[in-house]
Amino acid sequence: MQKATFAAGCFWGVEATFRAVDGVVETVVGYTGGKTANPSYEEVCTGRTGHAEAVQLQFDPARVSYDELLDAFWALHDPTTLNRQGPDVGTQYRSAIFVHDAAQEAAATASKERLQQSGRHRRPIVTEIVPAGAFYRAEDYHQQYFDKSPRRFCRLI
Repeated sequence: MQKATFAAGCFWGVEATFRAVDGVVETVVGYTGGKTANPSYEEVCTGRTGHAEAVQLQFDPARVSYDELLDAFWALHDPTTLNRQGPDVGTQYRSAIFVHDAAQEAAATASKERLQQSGRHRRPIVTEIVPAGAFYRAEDYHQQYFDKSPRRFCRLI
């Protein structure tokens, strides 16, 4: 198994998208990329912790490649909006790829460049590609939220 971590706005919708990908065996929503240890959802929502709402996944590279996960990531949100997805605004909703090794960094950088050159987006892609750091699991009620709640109001784009 390998690990990948992505931020693309509200983590509920991001998690639901990746849970549907064949080869993704586990997803966890949480907070990463900031300076506060063990932040709560309320703290992250202030924008003062520096964390992004993110999804960390375990995947089977024999069933899904990291490049395929990158394709899913790019397709599920607008990577040209800085610190925003749909109605959600703030640094916690930024677009970011948290890479776990040099191979992921190279793949993410090449993928971002290909997408920018494709002309699919008129504006520049603002997605951060940064080393993965501490990942703090979000509260239980956020985990697999769409499976637990009939209110599916998280809009990514």
